[in-house]
Amino acid sequence: MVSVLVVTDQSLQRLALRTLLAAEPGLSVVGEAASGAEAVRRSASLRPDVVLVDSPRSRADGIETVRRIAQPARLPRLLEPAEAGAHAPRVLVLTPADHEEYAYAALRAGADGFLLDDADPAELTAAVRVVAVGDAVITPGLTRALIDTVRHQRTPHPLQRASTLDTLTARERDILVAVAAGWSNAEIAHWLSIAPTTVKTHVSHVLAKIGARARVQAVTFAYESGLVRPAA
Repeated sequence: MVSVLVVTDQSLQRLALRTLLAAEPGLSVVGEAASGAEAVRRSASLRPDVVLVDSPRSRADGIETVRRIAQPARLPRLLEPAEAGAHAPRVLVLTPADHEEYAYAALRAGADGFLLDDADPAELTAAVRVVAVGDAVITPGLTRALIDTVRHQRTPHPLQRASTLDTLTARERDILVAVAAGWSNAEIAHWLSIAPTTVKTHVSHVLAKIGARARVQAVTFAYESGLVRPAA
């Protein structure tokens, strides 16, 4: 059973999402929140597998909410010492089609996936399941715009990114380049003539070394570190 916390500042949307998810086999809505601060508190106390965050009226509040939920170790002032950093659920964000900058900022804050806010019910429930097991989801309608945004953002900490890049082996760099290109594990395995299980192991090592929660953050790192450069 996948437990979900629903976060949106719109009461009708909270009701709709809760009703949809609660009716789906294998999914359980353990709570809901109407604000970022409430979402952080409820995430810490309810410990859901996935937090579904609808794009709020205040984008800054939405990004900070994602950061605090995805990176609970940053919250010692809000949680008891025994709870701080104890649970980091997966975060799935719903966003309008024209909010690429918001999606990029949420990605850097720790989001694990994105769907357009007009996604159909089957797409939404499938995405919740995919994110819950540790995979990434980026809706096709947002992928191209998000990648373009990532490519052209200025790197906030270029020296730190370059230093982290130096910890990767040559094979791990190849893997990261392929991940940034959007290749699946099967495609990478075929390219490098290795087993898909070996690719999965390499990807896990890369994510651990660069401090990424999922492949979507690895894409950001690949461009910010200079390993992959925007096409002219």
